[in-house]
Amino acid sequence: MTTAGELRSGKGHRDENFPVASHLVHPRFRAPILAFYEFVRVADDIADHAELVPEKKLALLDRLEGSLLGQNDADAEGVRLRAALTERSLTPRHAQDLLDAFRLDVTKLRYANWDELMHYCSLSAMPVGRYVLDVHGESRATWPASDAICAALQIINHIQDCRNDFRNLDRVYVPLDYMALAGTNVAALDAPRAAPELLACLHKLAARTAGLLRDGYPLPDQIRDFRLSLEISVIHRLAWSLVHTLMARDPLHDKVHLKSLGFAGVGMLGVLNGLWRRLGRRGAVSPEHQGA
Repeated sequence: MTTAGELRSGKGHRDENFPVASHLVHPRFRAPILAFYEFVRVADDIADHAELVPEKKLALLDRLEGSLLGQNDADAEGVRLRAALTERSLTPRHAQDLLDAFRLDVTKLRYANWDELMHYCSLSAMPVGRYVLDVHGESRATWPASDAICAALQIINHIQDCRNDFRNLDRVYVPLDYMALAGTNVAALDAPRAAPELLACLHKLAARTAGLLRDGYPLPDQIRDFRLSLEISVIHRLAWSLVHTLMARDPLHDKVHLKSLGFAGVGMLGVLNGLWRRLGRRGAVSPEHQGA
């Protein structure tokens, strides 16, 4: 029997675009967050596996869910997350929502419009933020702002990876109506550079994503846990930098991921901004003034 862990791509939490349970997060919360990450990572790798047929992917995702829910012990990632949830009396619902997103990745290759994309984000991204908030015991009143930021992070990844997703998986997250309005189509993603029509479409999508980040801007001020509020400030600052880059550059040709030094520098600005806000001068730097 092939376990889910044997299908791992090798990617870990330090390889992600945004911090995952960085050392800003208190050590007592890092273990359950990393258990969730490992579960989600292996499920994502199953959905993206180049050699598995769709039916096999769905069967493996079902088995992984069974390990999460205590129906089997086949996959260590599900067993570990189950234990972490039980220890803290947390629901498996957020992890199950992620599994539903990965099932969509197997079965749904196109998104007609923004609403369909946001539905996908409600399964693929928003549960991640909600889980982290639940681990910290934060109020559910924080969920709307968290949902906006998480959806923005997901769409940033979609824009960055739009060509590879199309070439490698025949998967397109750019809404088809955005493409049609710009006078382009999915075939334009398979090019060394974006044609003007596609570039206009991607820039428009990035601009709408910036609106999600504006909606999520109040979140650090809503968080009781000081260290988590700083982590969110860093993530928000990194996302703001990336979305501004994507509003100006060509993700098919240009480097649109932050380099190590740039990542560290923008992250430090996020920490400083978070500290400034926590010290009482909240909202002193609005999203409109957080230039890339």
